[in-house]
Parts: sequence; structure tokens; C-alpha cells
Amino acid sequence: MEFVSGYRDEFLDFAALLFGWFRKFASERGTGVGGGNGSEGRSRLMEAQVRRLPPDPALWVLHILPNRSVGISLGQGAKQGPGPGLGAARLLGDEPPLCLRDLSPYVSFVSLEDGEEEEDGEEEGTGGEEGELEEEGEQATTSREPSQDAETPGEPEDAEEEAGEDSSGGDKMEKEMGPEKRRGKRSDAAPLHLACLLLVTDEHGTILGIDLLMGGPQGSGGRATGAEGLAQRAYTLLCHSMACPMGAGDPRRPRQLTVGDPQLHRELENLVPKLGVKLAKTPMRTWGPRPGFTFASLRARACHVCHRHSFEVKLMPCSQCGAVLYCGETCVWADWRRRPDDVSHRFWCPRLAAFMGRAGELAALPFTYTAEVTSEMFNKEAFLASRGLTRGYWTQLSMLLPGPVAPGCPPGNGPPLSLLLSGDPYQLLQGDGPPLMPPLPPDPPRGPFGSWQDYYAWRGLGLDSPLAVLLTYPLTVYYVITHLVPQSFPELNIQNKQSLKIHVVEAGKEFDLIMVFWELSVLLPHVALELQFVGGALPPENDQQHFTLQRDGSGVSVRPGSGVSAHPGSGAKEKGSRRDLQIKVSARPYHLLQGPKPDLVIGFNSGFGLKDTWLSSLPRLQSLRVPAFFTESSEYSCVMDEQTMAGATGGGTSPPQPNPFRSPFRLRASDNCMPWYYNAFIFHLVYKPPQGSGIRPAPGPAPPVPAPTVPLVPARRRRGEKRPSRGGRRRR
Repeated sequence: MEFVSGYRDEFLDFAALLFGWFRKFASERGTGVGGGNGSEGRSRLMEAQVRRLPPDPALWVLHILPNRSVGISLGQGAKQGPGPGLGAARLLGDEPPLCLRDLSPYVSFVSLEDGEEEEDGEEEGTGGEEGELEEEGEQATTSREPSQDAETPGEPEDAEEEAGEDSSGGDKMEKEMGPEKRRGKRSDAAPLHLACLLLVTDEHGTILGIDLLMGGPQGSGGRATGAEGLAQRAYTLLCHSMACPMGAGDPRRPRQLTVGDPQLHRELENLVPKLGVKLAKTPMRTWGPRPGFTFASLRARACHVCHRHSFEVKLMPCSQCGAVLYCGETCVWADWRRRPDDVSHRFWCPRLAAFMGRAGELAALPFTYTAEVTSEMFNKEAFLASRGLTRGYWTQLSMLLPGPVAPGCPPGNGPPLSLLLSGDPYQLLQGDGPPLMPPLPPDPPRGPFGSWQDYYAWRGLGLDSPLAVLLTYPLTVYYVITHLVPQSFPELNIQNKQSLKIHVVEAGKEFDLIMVFWELSVLLPHVALELQFVGGALPPENDQQHFTLQRDGSGVSVRPGSGVSAHPGSGAKEKGSRRDLQIKVSARPYHLLQGPKPDLVIGFNSGFGLKDTWLSSLPRLQSLRVPAFFTESSEYSCVMDEQTMAGATGGGTSPPQPNPFRSPFRLRASDNCMPWYYNAFIFHLVYKPPQGSGIRPAPGPAPPVPAPTVPLVPARRRRGEKRPSRGGRRRR
């Protein structure tokens, strides 16, 4: 697939942004990674350019983040080169990885701890109130002057989350990439030590520049290597951050800058005024983030062909379809003339223009926050933080918030099943504010819902509730059962069945939200449901797990089937109850699954062209010939799925239709402007008729049956005419 928006881990997009900006910064600095003084003429030219930039009213902050415990280990497949550029070729190449586990053969993170207690000497804390900067005369605690004070949560931890260092963001990455980062196996070569990270942000959390100071292999001391001092490195970083801001916006210079290191503050007192920037009188001792502070999830766009970011070149969309971003005519013509012809932009341009025309239809949602979340510049992290959606299942939507972790649980495959099942499902939907989910309605639904507005009205939810982002998965299953299967497969009479066995194939993000599927038992109280999650990407330790969700008073409890520990307070299953939800897990590709035939198969945001296992799973579905429905995040993905289905089985797919229960959050794409939403479109598989079965498709109306011909009566023989001979008659 040409476009992987919505299928790629957003942390990888963020890492590619960091590597791309740092690579440009290091090359323009002319000193590589190790440091060194640039030419004096280039420095004066840069200063003159920065002084002419328009002022930014926002306060800028220079953070100094030391690192003592995490090192970078290179795999045999990694591109050798300067330390901070490790893995950049894989992140920025033509075939970028889709998840963090794909990077493990090339680069991994290892622990540098050798039995010593780790001391956190962060120079910044959170003593400030209401986002104010305390400019006190007291000496600040810094990495150069370690403090014995207890660590308090503050902005540096947020910054480390974004940078992937020792923070909750790093923990989220550790869970994905495998056990090498902790006290696991290491490569033969000594791991490189990232001694310090310089980070420039504004007061709103937008990252503007980054510099990585390598300390060499494990055991080498010092905060930075090379002849260039820390102050000169920081000054050069500030100049590049103003001339070429990483996050967003045009080049600009701040009116005021604050620094978190006293010694670095003193060294910058004579340098920063050259740029026309006012340096705070004293170094910040503490910095309290404002109530709405969060690192912006806005990421710089990139050219679809050469992958250069918007801070390197000026990007423009295709003049005809407006869907694909390019950096110039060279890349436009390179994409237009690709071979074979069906992968060129010449072939796709009119189709992409039609896809762009559906943007307004996909954004037509009834919520009060629709304009914000369907905007092309939607900031998801700010939306979640401003509404207090920072715990429970909401952490699965954020790149910054740490998800649940079990002690001693092997990382690499997401949260363990025991944690995914901990707690009432409605408690997992809650944020930090008032309850989001009202009590269950006293009466069951009178008819099938066909829109979010109807469902919200019956459930007692206000249209300002963001729960549609999580409930898109169970409501999509409900819509398939109550609307699409009766329309496409009326002979199954699925609405009158008392039990349904449903396979969720190649399960991914929906498995991490597994408890939200309890809502199906509320919407379909007359049906005994069994959901079986199947997929090779599921955690192997959860294979063959089986459990039951059942109502326990006013809440929901978990009763184990096999391999799942009982949830506290779970009771015995009521005999004959249909409000139970059976859930099974099979951590294997679908074509390797053994068991009874399901009533229905469904897959979420499947991406047939991105996984080779679909080339075996689709023929398996062809042999089962069960109704199989799939969602995709864009019409482009639906077209690619149809091509994969035709190549794998000779069958096809039904025309995709918009899903009324799609997620309201618009997915941000880096190299295109197409509208992407989770579960945006639905289609079902159209199977090829089996050979030798006697079943032939009806390609069109039957040909007309010719009318029977009436034999002609021979005319009466006239007098004098010869009677035909017998031989001639016999010959005839």
C-alpha cells in the first residue's frame, strides 16, 4: 500500500520527525554528532537571519535532560553511522516499519544499570502554580549540581515522555520493542550512551528543536564529548530552532527564553541577546505546567516521494486531486510516471480526487466537538488532556500516557490480559472528571439504532460525550448484525438467532479495549454472544484464554474459563442467562485456527495489503464461506483490499459504504490530506463460486427461449409435376 496512515504506530511517526530534524540540524551545523565549532562567518549569518524573524509572544524553554540508565544497542541490520542517526534509514525509508517491534533487529534500548541505585538528578520540578515561572534568586538544582530532594512530577518528565527516554512514554515504547531494553540480552558491541538531551519547546508544549549529546560507549563519563562546549551547542540549537522550528508554524524568535540549568544560564547571558531574545533574569528553579499543557500531537508533514519534512522543504498538494503532498515538480513527475502504471499517480489521481470529495460526509457527525476532532489540524493529546481523559482505556489512545503494566510481565506485546480485564468496563471508560457512562436504561432498545444520535439518546448520553471514540468497535459489530447481515444475507435470518459465534480476525487495537464489547450484551440482551479474537499479533501468553463477562449486581465481573484468574467479586454464572459475553483468544493467524465454523467474521481496519498472512487467511474464509465484514479507515484502503482479495481468492468485495458508527477522531496523515477515521467504511467479502458445485452465478437475465417452429405444410402438387423420388427423400 502506498499510504499507511492509521496503520502505523504514531510513536514511529514522531521518532521519524525527531530523526529527520536532527539529521538536518547536524548536517547544517557541519560538526556531526561529536561536536565542534562551526565557522564564525556562518554563525554571524545565522544570527542576522534570526534577528529579522518575527517575534513569538509565547515563552520558550530550554530543557536539559540527563540520561544515566538507557543505552542504544545496534543490531546487525542497523545502518552504521553516528549515534543519533541510528535507525533513521528504517524510519524514513520507502518501506517504513508499522510497529515498534519491527525495529528490534536494527536498534534496541538496553539498561546501563550495573547493580547501582539509579539517582534521578533532574534539574526541573513542579513547584510552580498556575503555570507561573518562579524567577527566584535561589540556586536551581541541576544535573551539574545534583539535588537530594525528592523528585516531583513536572515538565521534564513530560519532555522525556516525548523523547522516549526514562518516562512513561519510554515505558510505552519498552512494552512494544521487547525485553532487550531492560535487563535482557544485549548485542556484542558495547551500547552507546545518550548522555544528555537538549530540548527546546514553547510554553504550550510544541517541540521546536532537539540535540542529542552522546557520551560514547557504556562507562564513558561526561555530559558531552567533543571540543564544543555545552553552551555553544545550546546556542546553536536555539538558532536552528528559531530558523527552522520542528513542530509547527513559520520561523520565529521568542520574546523571552528561560533555561533550567544555572551554569548554562550564566553562559548564555552574553549569547542570547545577540538574537534579540530576552533571557530570564534568573534560571528557573521550578516550572509548573499550565493546566492545559500537553505536548502537541501535531507532526510536521512530509513529501510522499522523498519523505523530506515541511521544516526542510515547502510542501504543496497535487494541483488536481489535492490529496498527495509533494516538495516540488521533481517528485510530482517521479510519482506521476511510476511503473507499473497502476501504481502511478496518473492512475490514482482521479480516484483520490473522488475520495477527497467524501471528507464532508465523513465529518458529518452530531457531536458538539465535531468541528475540533474532524479538523485536519486536530490535536488529539490536547483534547484528551483538556477533558481529563488520562486513565483507563483512554491511555490506549495517547502516545504520552503510560498504559497498564504488570510487574514481571514480559514486554513487547501490550498489556497482559489480566490487566485488560481488571475493573468494571464502565469504570475503564471513565476519566478524571464526573462519570461518563450513565446507568443502564430500564428498557431494552426498541429497534436497531442506525446512528450515533439515536444510540446516545437511548443511552442517556449528551452529545458532548467523547465515548464514541471507544464504543466505535462494539457499535460497529451491532450495526453489522442488525443492519448489514439482514440486507446482504437475508437467508441467514440472523436477527432471530438466540446465539451468535463471532470471530474478530487479525485483532489489534480493539483487543486492548476488550471490555468495551460488553456493550453488545446490553444492546442485544436476547442473544448469547461468543467473541473469539484471532490474530498473529496477539500476545502469545494469552493464547487459548477463555473467560466470561457477566452482570454482577450493578457492575460486571469476569469468570475465568481457562487460563484467566478470577476477578475479585466474580460469582457463579446464572444458568440460562443470556446477558453473559463469552470471550476467547487465539494468538495465531486465522488460517491456522481450528474449531467450529462461526456465524459471522469481522475485522477492524484490516489492511489486507500490509500483512502477508491475509494471503492465507482470505482463502481460508473462502473455504468457510461465512459472512465476513471488514472496516477500513479510508476508501483508498477499501480499493486495495479488493485487489488483494481478487489476487488471493479470485473473489471480490462489496462496494464500501460509510459506517455510521465510525470513530469521530480524524487520523493525521503525514504525506497526504485524505480523510482517515478508524472504522470509516464497511464492506463484505464476495466469494468466488466453488468449482464443480453446480452453482453458477447469474451474470444477467436469461436469454429468451425461441418460439417453436411450426412445420410447413407442403403445397399441393400441380398437374404435370414430377413426384419426388424415394431415393432423394431417403438422401434428405
